[in-house]
Amino acid sequence: MLPFVGVLSACAHGGLIDKGLAIFHSIKEKFKLKHTSDQYSCIVDLLSRAGRFQEVEEIINEMTMKPDKFLWASLLGGCRIHKNIKMAKQAAEALLEIEPENAATYVTLANIYASAGMWDEVELIRQTMDHKGVVKKPGSSWIEIRGKVHMFLVGDASHPDAKKIYALLEKLQIKMKEEGYVPDMNYVLHDVDEEQKEHTLSYHSEKLAVAFGIITTPSGTIIKVFKNLRICGDCHTAFKFISRIMERMIIVRDSNRFHKFRDGICTCGDYW
Repeated sequence: MLPFVGVLSACAHGGLIDKGLAIFHSIKEKFKLKHTSDQYSCIVDLLSRAGRFQEVEEIINEMTMKPDKFLWASLLGGCRIHKNIKMAKQAAEALLEIEPENAATYVTLANIYASAGMWDEVELIRQTMDHKGVVKKPGSSWIEIRGKVHMFLVGDASHPDAKKIYALLEKLQIKMKEEGYVPDMNYVLHDVDEEQKEHTLSYHSEKLAVAFGIITTPSGTIIKVFKNLRICGDCHTAFKFISRIMERMIIVRDSNRFHKFRDGICTCGDYW
């Protein structure tokens, strides 16, 4: 059954909706096999990413087994992309029943609320996390240069080359805007003014790591960065611009997949 899961997962990440659905239905209709929980999670992932939530509901209602945490997490991720607050709450509640101490669920739901300007709900989630002692895992990124690993946190100014890193990012910010880049404020989980939001976005850990790679390696060198969490959507957009402006290939391995940026395009096709 594993080959089906691999193919369905590839369809989900590649945006091959019709192909994925055909394969999913063929498992039962052509091969006369029962769907597994992993296969259900994959098809929910595929449909959620595409914003086809009515079909997701139909599939969940038709399931002969109880949805697991992977299915609900896939749905929650799709809800964040499409800002589906109603189904996000449903998915988050189900996830928290299974894993009540999972900080990622709280944070994702808070991000969805924040993108909708629902700051009272965001604050309520923060209070709930504090009350239950749930701590958000800090995002970190790292890059290896000449055999030494350099780690960065958001807004990190502790690195010896911090001034050079920040100076480069400020220059890149100007050039990116000239080429059409618009900061995505939805990725700032704070009710602050637009200027402060943009400042926070500018210095995410993956941006710091990429900038450090650029200033410490020869022109044309491939930049390889690792991140312990999923890459920020704004950073994903920024790296497409940076790869073209600096004429560099940028590879980011986050908690979900590899992203290879070159000439303003990512290999994920913006479907991740």
